[in-house]
Parts: sequence; C-alpha cells; structure tokens
Amino acid sequence: MNPVNTLYAQRRAELAKKIGPGGLAIIPTAPEQQRNRDNDFLFRHDSYFYYLSGFAEPKATLVISGDGQSTLFCQPKDREREIWDGLRLGPAAAPELLGVDAAFASHELDAQLPTMLDGREAVWYPFATHPGLETRIDGWLGGLRARVRYGSLCPEQQRDLCGVLDDMRLIKDAHEQAIMRRAAQISAGGHVRAMRCCASMIRAGQAVCEYHLDAELLHEFRRHGSQYPAYGSIVAAGANACVLHYRADSGPVHSGQLVLIDAGCELDGYASDITRTFPANGTFSGPQRTLYELVLASQQAAVAATRAGARFTDPHDACVRVLAQGMLDVGLLDKNKVGLAGDVIEKRAYFQFYMHRTGHWIGMDVHDCGAYTEPGEIGQVSLRQDALTGETIKDRPARILRSGMALTIEPGIYVRPEAGVPEQFHNIGIRIEDDAIVTDTGCELITREVPVTAAEIEALMRA
Repeated sequence: MNPVNTLYAQRRAELAKKIGPGGLAIIPTAPEQQRNRDNDFLFRHDSYFYYLSGFAEPKATLVISGDGQSTLFCQPKDREREIWDGLRLGPAAAPELLGVDAAFASHELDAQLPTMLDGREAVWYPFATHPGLETRIDGWLGGLRARVRYGSLCPEQQRDLCGVLDDMRLIKDAHEQAIMRRAAQISAGGHVRAMRCCASMIRAGQAVCEYHLDAELLHEFRRHGSQYPAYGSIVAAGANACVLHYRADSGPVHSGQLVLIDAGCELDGYASDITRTFPANGTFSGPQRTLYELVLASQQAAVAATRAGARFTDPHDACVRVLAQGMLDVGLLDKNKVGLAGDVIEKRAYFQFYMHRTGHWIGMDVHDCGAYTEPGEIGQVSLRQDALTGETIKDRPARILRSGMALTIEPGIYVRPEAGVPEQFHNIGIRIEDDAIVTDTGCELITREVPVTAAEIEALMRA
C-alpha cells in the first residue's frame, strides 16, 4: 500500500475505534447533480467520504465496521459507459489500490447491507447530509427486523457520524497541511495576477470589468493543477465591495476605485480562502488608505491572538477592539453619540460597518466542519440579550484552539452612504483574509505570498 493510502487506512482504523466493535458506519459520497437537460454539474465528492477513502468517483459508498473492516461499494466496470464518462476503478481493483478489505458493485448495496447490519448494536451515518439515506437505512433495518424469528439481530441505535468525523477533521495532519499550503500558494498567485492585470489594463486605457479579473484568477488556478475554485469567487469593484457575498459579475472597474477579491482554489480536496482589497489604478487615495490600514491593524491583532490554548473567539474579540477604537478615531462613529470604544463594543455599534465574524474553520470545505464550542464545556451556558436585536443568546465557552487546527482571519469594513457617515468613506468596502494553521507558539499564515500591506500592494501594481 502506498503511503497516502496508508493514511486513509489509518483514518478508517481510528474511526472504527471511535464507533466501537458493535458499530457499523455508512458513508456515501455526494450525488451527481443535474445542471440542465442531459448535462450535469462537475462532480465533487463528499468530504467525509473522501477523507476516509481518497476515492473521487461518484455513486460510491464506504462501510466501516467497528472491528476495523472496510468495504467499498463502487461503480462496476462498464466498457460502454467508460467510453462516454471515463475509466472506472471497479470493485476488483479497489482492495489493492485503495487498501479496503472488500469491494462490491454499487448496485449490490441494498442486498449486502442487511447482512452487514445483522448483529450490530448501532448504525452510524451522517445525519441530515444525504437526502434519502435515512429512508434507505430504514429499509435495510426493516428487512433485517423481518428476519428476527430466524435469529437475526437488528441494531437498536442510530448514531450521528458527523460529530465523530468533525473532531477528526479539525486537526490537520502533515499531509493535509502540505496540500493546504500548496493550494494557498496557487491562490496567492491568482490574486497577484489579478492585481497586475487590473493595473496594467487601466494604465493602457482599456476598459476593465470584474469578469476580466475573475478570468485571471481561474487561469492561474487551473494552470497550476487546481481542480476548481473552492467557492464562487467574489470580485467586487467600488460600491459592490460593500455586498458581502457579491459574485464576480460584469460591473465596470474604474480608476480610483477599490477592488475587493475574495477567491481561492481547491486542490486535491482541500480549500484555500484569500481576500485582498487593492486600488484599481495601483494607488490608494487618502481615505482608502486610512480605512485599509485600520483593517490591517485589526487583522494583525487577531493574528497575534491566534495560538494553541486560546479560544476561537479570541481573534475576533481582538479584532473588534481595534476596529471599535479606529472607527471612533477616523470619524465613522461619533463618540458623542456612541461613547468610548468599550461602549461601541457593548452596544455593537461597530456592526454598522463590520457585521461578520473574523474567521471560520477551513480544510476540505471552505467553511470546514467542526464545533465552535468546546466539547467538554457545553453545559456551561450563560444568557445575554443582544444589544441590537434584543434576542436572548445562549453563550457557551468557545473552542480551545489546538496545534494543527486551521482557520481564516478576515476582518473588514464596509461603508454604505448614510446620514452622518463622512462622505469621503462612502462606498468603500475592505476585507483582508488569510488562512492560518495554529501552532504551539502562534499561527502560520500560509497565504502571505500575496502582498498585504498598502505599500507592498502599490509596489506590486507598479511593477
């Protein structure tokens, strides 16, 4: 078995221990999705399934028993379909090439599962992630229950596999970290390419649209081996940058505007996620630079708070402290109306210009799985009233960061034209986002091959 397949086998063995000898885990891959008539979306595997198998073909299911046996159900060899859709691994080759103990054709799943479930104490599967899976499992259990008079034993428990796999996936091993660093490197190259393209087109007097820059990103991702973007790229010029989930579109990019690009590639099943904001013509105006440096300072505070032993919320809290004071200093907020920085935080007055969290887990999914509450402390609940909505919020202790966890650090400021807001800041949207791997002494920013300071960005765009 090659080293990579040994890694998947180790993950399967670890999962088997967690579900216990009486458990049986069922993990399907993602279904194929029809895009329109006679045409499907590009297939992307289910992350849980791929994490345990490394197998990227559709119509597959992995079954892992608590005694450590793994069985793959996959598409059978079919010469005619392979002419149209490409080669299939097939059940005969799967054990040797993937390291599973046995393999069957996918159409045998309904026949085999009742036998595999017989005598098990619990059936484990990801709850609420695969429409129709619960119904199929009910069918297998119903068939098994009909044979109890002949000595069959039906599992008495159904258990959610998501929590177990989420905790496994939260800590990235060396193999995962290496892929994530390479994905980050490719994505950084895409951002650099888009910045340079924007400046050069404007200097040449050419019309620039958001889709031009999106095309540069996609070109750089694919030419370095990325299979596809990790998510729909955001390329937003001017006021569009104040729309948090704006999609790359046909909006014009004008000299003097800021351009916000939130984009990252997926490589070998792992996502990257980078945001940079830059001046279309390569030079920040005074107000743009003022807000940019405030956002960067807040990110630096969040980075300094990201380390093993800290809480997941610590980077966000550090970021908000800097933003709250900065909004008062530059005049976005009037201290005569909102008070001092502590009041801004308590009242959430900053929410007018910064309305999202400072990060999320990242890994196989761009918003990766994993609880944000510390598992051993979920019973410690405190109630508070939200200052803006009046809603009662249940607070539980945030997750303790551990070495090998990966998260984004992405503060921002978004200024829409409103009464009382200084006009020189109107329609400025800024976000700066990097991917971080937690270490014992701090964190490693793996996306810094794209410039981040205002001076570095201007120097790059002059080149």
